[in-house]
Parts: sequence; C-alpha cells; structure tokens
Amino acid sequence: MSNLGMDLFDPRSAVMDSDLISSPTRGPDPDFGFAFNDSNFSDRLLRIEIVSDSRAESEVCQTVADWAATRKSKRHRGDIVKKDTALDINNSPEEQILDCLQPDDEEGVGDENHDEEEIRMIEDPHSGDEAANSDDSNWSDDCSKVLRVEMLHISSPILAAKSPFFYKLFSNGMMESEQRHVTLRISASEEAALMELLNFMYSNTLTVTTAPAILDVLMAADKFEVASCMRHCSRLLRNLPMNPESALLYLDLPSSVLIADAVQPLTDAAKQFLASRYKDISKYQDEVMNLPLAGIEAILSSDDLQVASEDAVYDFVLKWTRTHYQTQEERRDILCSRLGRYIRFPYMTCRKLRKVLTCTDFDHDFGTKAVLDALFFKAEAPHRQRTHAIEDSTYMSRRFIERAYKYRPVKVIEFEVPRQQCVVYLDLKREECSHLFPSGRVYSQAFHLGGQGFFLSAHCNMDQQSSFHCFGLFLGMQEKGSISFAVDYEFAARSKPTEEYISKYKGNYTFTGGKAVGYRNLFSIPWTSFMADDSLYFINGILHLKAELTIKR
Repeated sequence: MSNLGMDLFDPRSAVMDSDLISSPTRGPDPDFGFAFNDSNFSDRLLRIEIVSDSRAESEVCQTVADWAATRKSKRHRGDIVKKDTALDINNSPEEQILDCLQPDDEEGVGDENHDEEEIRMIEDPHSGDEAANSDDSNWSDDCSKVLRVEMLHISSPILAAKSPFFYKLFSNGMMESEQRHVTLRISASEEAALMELLNFMYSNTLTVTTAPAILDVLMAADKFEVASCMRHCSRLLRNLPMNPESALLYLDLPSSVLIADAVQPLTDAAKQFLASRYKDISKYQDEVMNLPLAGIEAILSSDDLQVASEDAVYDFVLKWTRTHYQTQEERRDILCSRLGRYIRFPYMTCRKLRKVLTCTDFDHDFGTKAVLDALFFKAEAPHRQRTHAIEDSTYMSRRFIERAYKYRPVKVIEFEVPRQQCVVYLDLKREECSHLFPSGRVYSQAFHLGGQGFFLSAHCNMDQQSSFHCFGLFLGMQEKGSISFAVDYEFAARSKPTEEYISKYKGNYTFTGGKAVGYRNLFSIPWTSFMADDSLYFINGILHLKAELTIKR
C-alpha cells in the first residue's frame, strides 16, 4: 500500500466500513472460509508461538463464574496495567514478531503512560528462519518456554478488512509491510480463542458454544480490534441462559474492553435480566443486599420494580449504602454521584421527603434540590406531570416515570383552618382498572389527617341489588384497635365533558378497629359501561378521583 493510502487511513473508519458491510442494506459479510489456511489464497505466513503461562493447559473453565475467577486471579498475580503493552515487532529483513502475550502473564509492570496506537520497533540480528533453526528457538525474549509453534497461511486483505490492528500492521509504510512472514507470540491459554478468531475473520462463524469459550474469543477479538467478532460473541452470549453471576460479569465488560460499544447490547440484556429477576426486592432481600453497585443500579433503573411505594426504594437504598460503605463521606459520594439519581423522589410521600432533608447520608444541596423538584412536580397539573414524564423517559434516572407500585401514589393537600381537612387526588389508568375485574382491588399510598393514617381502595364489586359488576371506592383507616376517629368524607370524579370534579357520594363515619367505608357502585352503572370506550370517566385513559376528609367536630 502506498504512503498516500496510509495517510488517509483512520482505524475508526476501518471499523465503520466493516460495520457497513454487515448492515441490512449491504447484506452479510462475505464468507471466505474456503481460503482459511490455504496457500493458494494467501500472501503471508503467520507463525504463532505458544508460550507457557500460569494457567495450565488442562485448566478449562466450565462456567462463567470459573472464567471470571480465573481472570481475577491472573490480575492479582502481578501489578499489571489494564490495557496491552506496546507490541514488539522484530525488525528483521524477512520476519516481524509481535509479542501478543496477555499482560496478566507478564512479570513486570507495564508503562501506564503508553500510547496504545504506538508500535515499538526493536532490532533482532537474526532472521525468522535462523531463529527457528537455532538451539534457543524454544525460548521467547521474556524467558517463557515456547511450547509449540503453529504455522498458518493468511490473506492480509481479509485480515486487514476485519481488523484495524492487522490493517496497521500490514500498511505501516515500512519494510515490515512488505514481508511475507509474521510471528505472533501468545500464551497457551489464548491459543484456542485466537484460532477461533482467525477462523471467524474468514468465515463469520464460531464453533465454540459455551459461555467461557465465547468470552475468551470476545477478549481476543477486543485485543486484535475485530469489532464484528465482538458483536457476534455478544449475540451468542445474549442467546445463552443467564444467571446473576454471568449478568454481573457482562455489566463489567464495557470497562474491561477497548471497544465498549460492541458489548453494549449484552450489557443492556444483563441489566434487563437483573431487573426482571429482582423486581420484587422484598422476595430476594438477602440476595439483593449482597449485589455490587452495578447490579443495584440495574435493578433501580427499572420501571417494573414491584415495591409498595417509592418510600420503600428510598429505605432500601439507604440500607444497602450503609451496609457497603462504612464512612459518611463514602455514602454521600455514592448516593450523590450514583444511586441518588435512581430514587424517584417525586413519587415519595411528603412525610418521607421531610426525612430526606434531615438525612446526613445525603449532601445537603443534593437533598434540598431533590425535595424541591419533587414538590414542584407534585404541585403540577396532571397533564403537566405527564409532559415531564414523557420528556424524562429518555434519561437514565427516569425520575418522573411512575413505577408499578403496590400502593398507588396520591396527591394530598392539607388544611388546618377553619377545620382540619385534607383533599386527596388518586389517578388510575384504564389498564389498572381493567385488571380489577372481576374481584380485584388496588390501594393508595397512606395519607394522614389529625395524626391518623388513611388510605383509599378501588374495587370491582358485585352490585348487591342488580347482580352485575361495578366500580367501588372505599376509605379506610390504618390504625387498628380501640382508636375512635370521626370524619366527614366526600368522593368525587372528574367527568370528560366539563373536566370538573363531580360529587358522587358523601357521608360521615366513625372509624374503629381499622374498618373501611365507601360505596360499592360509585358511578351507578355496570362495569361494562364504566370501562366502555365512550365512558365519561376516563380522560386520556386516566380516571381522576378525589376524596375530601374533614375531622368531625
């Protein structure tokens, strides 16, 4: 290749071009499997020196957990930098040698300031053929024993088209780009993955089927910058059954590889797996408490988290943070920079928001802003709240998106004069109402009046007189026992024509023993009429209910 072509080359563009080949508009990558290791279709000879490493050849990872433990163990055997060190190219007249040993297997410490694009040149007084015939040919430069040598016929255009690594190797403008022989030096534990990778670059297929083996190929593909193989591995792993251990490993992949975009779909699938498995936090509380930070973030980001209310999410986040971070400074940092954004403060009760302001685990400015934003959201009209939710749906935190709470959020306005009174607004979606049939019920979050806790409950009932299903609304008091508490109450609903709240039922009741009071058929119509498409009571798919409670004198 000419120097002019070299000057115009951008490694990123090479990756993009390979992406275009596999795009739907261009069709799949061509299959050159027939040319793999065939001298008739090759212009170079690849010599692969396999040297011994700390991982025994007989050591085979059976599970993803084994694979992760092996990599962790290798990282701890030496203080090694995360990325590969510079490539050593033998500057001989006939052969170039690339030391592609995993940095985990090296004895020394890499140069943390190394530029990954640099290819360092060293001199070797012997040619490749002389080295192969010498008595010392079984020993590499770092004194690791060469266990065996594999020779492959390769096509530089095919490898360069798939890998910016090989493109730069074959088009560096020096004499090495004209040479026929190339030597790669790898550790024994990398051999199988490299052979799979080279075969993929020709045929676009892999023969390995287990997660550990696919992960080995993925890491090799990242080292040699074969993004298409990384995406293929990512797809294969997504199609395999996941467990918590593998999902947590996949969450960490973007920080472990150079081409993070290629594994992002796998990371997203891992997040969805964890969010689905642990959507009921109370069911797996002990297991969830032992998850790392990345796993907790995946769970808290879900809209389908099954919790009683956002207050429960807040309590869980504080409990997990206090368990894993011992100092107040650590807790403040992790809450403000990571976990705090997953708490949907606008759906917390006002009583709990007051506690946020006094919680020393939160930075004062962070807590104050979160509470103010939540209160402003609560004060907005319903249509404005929906607008905020739509605008926020693309953000990671999704703080204005309502979860699938066990107890439905309510908006409460309290008055002290002339009488102690509260006005409670409860909105129910049409699909939530449809799920009540034939005998279901849904409860609101608790609200307080005169120091007592109350709740609303919506039911699908059987009308006692007409024997048809209907929609009912009830008011209950949380406290049980001998407490006696008298209130005047009124239920109202917003109708479509006027968009005004129209009174449907009123009365007074003295609560004792935690009983509830209400009306079995709030709208005096059958359930089918209430749920009909032309129903008067659903505005943009939302049923708007209001309850007024006043302490009875």
